[in-house]
Formats: sequence, C-alpha cells, structure tokens
Amino acid sequence: MTKSWPKFIAGWVISFLIRLVPFRPPNIEPILGIQMPFSKAYGHAPAFLFAFSNIVLFDLLVNKFGVWTWITALAYGFLGIWSAQYFKTRKNSPSNYLKFSIMATIAYDAVTGLSIGPMLFNQPFMAAVIGQIPFTLLHLLGNCSFAVLASPLIYRFAVSKRSFAGAYLLNLKPLAN
Repeated sequence: MTKSWPKFIAGWVISFLIRLVPFRPPNIEPILGIQMPFSKAYGHAPAFLFAFSNIVLFDLLVNKFGVWTWITALAYGFLGIWSAQYFKTRKNSPSNYLKFSIMATIAYDAVTGLSIGPMLFNQPFMAAVIGQIPFTLLHLLGNCSFAVLASPLIYRFAVSKRSFAGAYLLNLKPLAN
C-alpha cells in the first residue's frame, strides 16, 4: 500500500462532484464507496475527515447547512473510523467492500433515520420506520453498487502499487487463441 495525498484529494473531489449532480437521489452517493479503499491505507483520522468534510462543505455550498449536517457528517465520519478498523485486517476485495457496505449502511440509516427524526424533529417512530424502508433499500443499492464496482478499482489505482493495464481494467483476461 502506498499513500498519495494528491490521489486522496482527487478521490475526495470526485466524491464531492458526484454529489453535485442535479436530481440525484440523496441516498445514492459515493462517499462510502470511495472512502473505504482510502481508509485501508490512510487510517482513522483521514477516513473520518474524508466524509466529515465532504458533507459539511457540500451542505455549505448548497446552502442546506443545519443540525442535520452535523448529524450526518459525524455519522459518516464514524463510518470512516469503523472502515479503517475493519479493513486493517481484511484484503481488498469486492466481497469485503460489499460486506462492510451492507453493515455500514444499515447502521448509518438506523442511527440517523430511526432515532434522530423522532428525537430531534418529533417524527412519530412508525413514520420513521415506514419512510426509512424504501430509503434504506435505495441506500443499500447505491452503496453496494459503489462497493462492488468502484471500491476495488479505486484501491488498485489510488492505493496499491499496481496500475491499470488494458483488458485487466476489470480483471478480465483476453481470450486465448
């Protein structure tokens, strides 16, 4: 594993720019999928700051800053710490990224969607549960897709010493003659 702060920053910028795509569902976002490979190499603090700063600066830019900003930024920041710990002893693989993505998404949505709404915004708990189900399903779809398709490639490009080469981009080998 190598550390390249310009690649780390590029990952952060790409994540930020994808979040700026208009009419994108709010639960289809790349932070976790990009954060996981970097957390393996860079550790707890950079992984926390990757998500925390992305959410805070995004909300400031789009003028949606508020209590929810702090809640989501801290929650995603803690996912970064958890990710760094989780991947410390696991290899870079789509299945490991998928497993963590499922656990992290469910934990994040349970903490932010099922507890914060009722506690801070007087939302009835059953309304939170009913509203959270489709949101979490889409959140899982987005995070799991990024985890399987993007995270291993990001790790290979930005963290490992290997580089992309032709047909091996997606681990496809040319057919033998």
